[in-house]
Amino acid sequence: MADVHSKEIRSFNMSRIKGKNTKPEMLVRKFLFSHGLRYKLHDKKLHGKPDLVLPKYRTIIFINGCFWHGHDQCRYFVVPKTKTDWWLAKINANKANDAENIARLLHEKWKIIVIWECDLKADKRAETLQNLLKGITNRNEF
Repeated sequence: MADVHSKEIRSFNMSRIKGKNTKPEMLVRKFLFSHGLRYKLHDKKLHGKPDLVLPKYRTIIFINGCFWHGHDQCRYFVVPKTKTDWWLAKINANKANDAENIARLLHEKWKIIVIWECDLKADKRAETLQNLLKGITNRNEF
């Protein structure tokens, strides 16, 4: 199936997709900061360059986009109809990298929290953020 956009328009659209400072990431950052929690951003010294690192709590937070990280059983993860094999290979590689990075960080005794983009939608946001806060400060599993 042919792409619905020309190569130039598709290239422009893809160039506008951000990897840092996304809306879900900014929501979580503002929430944590407003509750007195301080963090490092995108620490290159750690596996997977986590979105947020809270050294005081030895906690790492990954904020994953449902599409880019292949969130199973999520309505926001839809396999594209064009270049399907290429996209599936890319998304599966992202999932494998995520699993490897988390395993390495767990081995280094970090607590890992993964927040999915869909859990930050308006209907689930308050509950997700409160659970996040409890998970960080109570040292319980998220």
